[in-house]
Amino acid sequence: MTRPLILPVLPVKNTVILPGLDARLTVGRAESVAAVETAIAREDKFLIVVAQKDATVESPTLQDLYDVGTIAVAQVADRTLPVLQVIVHGIDRVRLLNIEQEQPYMTVRAEYLSTPHDSGNEVEAMQREIVEQAGKIYELSGAPGPVSIGDILDQIKEPIVQAYLVASFIGLTVDKLQNLLQAPSRLETLRILHEYLTHELHIRTLHHKISNDAATEITKEQREYLLRHQMKAIQDELGERSPEQAGAEEIKRRLAEADLPDEVRKEADKLLARIERMSAHAPDYQIESTHLELIVELPWKKLTEDNLDLRRARTILDEDHFDLKDVKERIVEHLAVMKMNPKAKAPILCFVGPPGVGKTSLGQSIARALGRKFERQSLGGLHDEAELRGHRRTYIGAMPGRILEAIRRAGVRNPLLMLDEVDKLGRDFRGDPAAALMEILDPAQNSTFHDNYLDLPFDLSKVFFITTANTLDSIPAPLLDRMEVLRLTGYSDEEKREIARRYLVPRQIHEAGFTDEQLKIADDALMLAIRRYTREAGVRELERTIASFARKIATRFADGQTSPVEVSADMVRELLGSERFFQEEARKELPPGVAVGLAWTEAGGEVLYVEAVLLTGTKDVMITGQLGSVMQESARAARSYAWAHTADLGIDKKLMQSGIHIHVPAGATPKDGPSAGVTMVTALVSLYTNRPTRNDTAMTGEITLSGIVLPVGGIKEKILAAHRASLRRVILPMPNL
Repeated sequence: MTRPLILPVLPVKNTVILPGLDARLTVGRAESVAAVETAIAREDKFLIVVAQKDATVESPTLQDLYDVGTIAVAQVADRTLPVLQVIVHGIDRVRLLNIEQEQPYMTVRAEYLSTPHDSGNEVEAMQREIVEQAGKIYELSGAPGPVSIGDILDQIKEPIVQAYLVASFIGLTVDKLQNLLQAPSRLETLRILHEYLTHELHIRTLHHKISNDAATEITKEQREYLLRHQMKAIQDELGERSPEQAGAEEIKRRLAEADLPDEVRKEADKLLARIERMSAHAPDYQIESTHLELIVELPWKKLTEDNLDLRRARTILDEDHFDLKDVKERIVEHLAVMKMNPKAKAPILCFVGPPGVGKTSLGQSIARALGRKFERQSLGGLHDEAELRGHRRTYIGAMPGRILEAIRRAGVRNPLLMLDEVDKLGRDFRGDPAAALMEILDPAQNSTFHDNYLDLPFDLSKVFFITTANTLDSIPAPLLDRMEVLRLTGYSDEEKREIARRYLVPRQIHEAGFTDEQLKIADDALMLAIRRYTREAGVRELERTIASFARKIATRFADGQTSPVEVSADMVRELLGSERFFQEEARKELPPGVAVGLAWTEAGGEVLYVEAVLLTGTKDVMITGQLGSVMQESARAARSYAWAHTADLGIDKKLMQSGIHIHVPAGATPKDGPSAGVTMVTALVSLYTNRPTRNDTAMTGEITLSGIVLPVGGIKEKILAAHRASLRRVILPMPNL
């Protein structure tokens, strides 16, 4: 052990000979055969077996070999074969120092490496863990034999030899085996092996799981196949049909009973023949059968008979809605035309008005008056054109568009279809739904409407389309051109009171569980709620306020009160708290430079006070009050008009050279539009002539530089706003007469 060794070297590829273990080697290179023959001729039969760093090198030098090898005893296994077979038994580790001879075989000088003998609890714990992991890997590698790996390892007391045996069993790579051979201590050897075993166990566990899952899946498919065939045989014996056969026959029966147009019948028969040739488990079977079901379910010829009794229609419309005379007359006119000409095409109406004025509920009333089925589709926020036209059947999850789905639900070809919020359609990379609506809402085109999913022309000409919108600004002009616009304006206080008395109060009393005798709401309480607790064009907030009345009184009844209650004006503040809005009262005195204007908002009309003051020492024009660009232009046009007509208006030209500041309260509310032009001219002339305007007069109208007053919109809302503010005179453009 202490003297230097000079021994022949046997370089080996793709393996490492470990001390204490036997290995069978195939020797083919001439240098290697000569080294083996020399070792066998020695008395001790020793040679050094060293792994090559690169297995592709055929004539390795000392630099091509690892520094640490194994001294081994060589024995020829079989000389009858063309290649020499040798069995080597590892003795101990050696370190290669230098080369002594290169030909005819390599001889090197080497020294023994001391055998590590460190011990302790950590070595013992690591040894047990390795034995346990080796047992698990042995079980995962295949069917274990009569003797387990644990029994074999228990017979070996030396931890290093145990480690070498486990390493040879799991088939580590050359570099990993070489790391084990070169480890300086028992603990380091066991720690390196434990790391390799942990990785190997994880890989083999996953491999075992994948193999088991695959085998289980194959077994499951085979079992289902056998059971399916057995079930089919049993059904044939009993004369029963499978669910797939029953479904196909049901579609075939419904198709035979359906009243389809000739071209649709021809296409449906082709589709049915294709389905009958398919297996029920084919990928396209469900797609084609669903398509055929849609064809069968659509009402190709089914129509409801319209009720053309004009007197009944007027009664129903009056029952459901107060006022709205223009809209009601338009519906009655349509009924009269249909009575005279049953083949007349259905109109396409567009109800435009602020929220809460009854656009959607009016559509339901029209359907009831006509005796038609009612379907509603909300288009607010719709971005995808395919939502209306449907998806191609080639896409996964394809379905027909909303229009055909609504007609399928209605079950007839002439329902009343309400398309809500048409002004809130979106548009992005998926298409423009408004463009799809142009075909749907065009009486000249929708008789052959083409849905992408159905892929057959469907007649929409008998559908009564009603669309709703809050404003027309965002609706494309070509789409708007296809609709007849009917405007629903806001309600006056008196109209709201009547609507509340007829519809809202009875509904909310019933919702709260009261009888008509238990709870009543006085007219003065309704008017106070309308004026001081709501500010809107419609009646939604008013209905919520009435519901609040009912809830407050319901709480009293739940606490034990039994006597009937009538809500009076004195009780409103007690039930609803402080007033939310204060009624606009006319200013008692208007100083020069102030004029009263009128504005339109979605919540109704508003009274605006346009104020102007002179700024001495400057010529600037300041315009404040969050005014839009159009309104700012109106202010400049008003000043230019006053400047151009100083003589006619009696204005001192020196005053015109001073700066001016025009302000429109309230400053936090954005305002825009041309209708304040007349008001601004009046305020400026009042300022320049030092003559106040009348405090009981409001005005609206667009002014031009030449003094022409152009018409403006929202007249009804503006006049109602003046009425609420106790202004009894309103100046309007003549074209608005």
